[in-house]
Amino acid sequence: MKNGSELKARLVEQALVEGFVACRVCRPWDVPQVPERLEAFLQAGYHGQMGWMAERSHWRGDPSVLWPEARSVIMLAESYTPEHDPTEVLSYPELGAISVYAQNKDYHDLVKKRLKRLARWLIAEGGGEVKVFVDTAPVPEKSLGEAAGLGWQGKHTNLVSQDWGNWAFLGSVFTTLDLPTDVAEVDHCGSCRACLNACPTNAFPAPYQLDARRCISYLTIEHKGPVDEELRGLLGNRIYGCDDCLAACPWNKFAVAASDIRYAAREELKAPSLAELAMLDDTAFRAMFSGSPIKRIGRDRFVRNVLYAIGNSGVPALLPVAQTLTDDPDPTVTDAARWAASRLS
Repeated sequence: MKNGSELKARLVEQALVEGFVACRVCRPWDVPQVPERLEAFLQAGYHGQMGWMAERSHWRGDPSVLWPEARSVIMLAESYTPEHDPTEVLSYPELGAISVYAQNKDYHDLVKKRLKRLARWLIAEGGGEVKVFVDTAPVPEKSLGEAAGLGWQGKHTNLVSQDWGNWAFLGSVFTTLDLPTDVAEVDHCGSCRACLNACPTNAFPAPYQLDARRCISYLTIEHKGPVDEELRGLLGNRIYGCDDCLAACPWNKFAVAASDIRYAAREELKAPSLAELAMLDDTAFRAMFSGSPIKRIGRDRFVRNVLYAIGNSGVPALLPVAQTLTDDPDPTVTDAARWAASRLS
């Protein structure tokens, strides 16, 4: 189909102009393995408090159900490779470690705007209807990315590419157009276990399997209420997300620099003071994290994380900070403050 091939080639060019590092195409039904894997994940309880994964499993398990009219899925990757070593801050217990992706603007907004521009271009050039998704709808982006040839799901379950490593956001454009597809990527992890060995909480029961209940990203972002004491000590000074498994991947030697300056880390979020963060009230928290994905978890959960880090710091000077919050209006913060104070005293 000559016209389709020409449109596809121009689409890829336009995607690169927009700032994406890669653009590939697959069919919505090219991921037949997803329902069984998702069901096993849910049956094992690995999703923890993320009940929405079970509630929308019929959509997440089969993208063709999400929008039956769609004939093609355009999968896109956008690099957010850090300019600094994200693990360096882990050596400074009085400072907080924030996941690279959250050290500046919310990627949902940035990627979605780029996707919408690309989708409008596609409609103008080829017609059809489109829907765009960025990590907020029940779309199995990583499996679709593998099917489209963007990369493969590594042993840490994230998408990895030989061309750009694993520091990338994924977005998708579903379209009613019948575009030529790409060849699915194959696994290139080999015998490497770098990502699995790097995990501080042993959140991988086996290669290619993640128990979110032990994952620091889940515990510091999705988990509500107190974290099990068994796991608190393993969080270290990670107060929002965790980059350890991503940073360990050897394929990052091919990482591509981020094209959008808004992914560059804000200086005050590279290694923020735990003492200062602990003192944030709701107003100050909202002001500091305006436009940031961190704002979504709210002040109480964030300060809870900060107090766990303070408790893990071994820095006696932080004891008065923890003691100040032992009667906080939020019971989870109070619990975390008392735990931190007991650890330091």
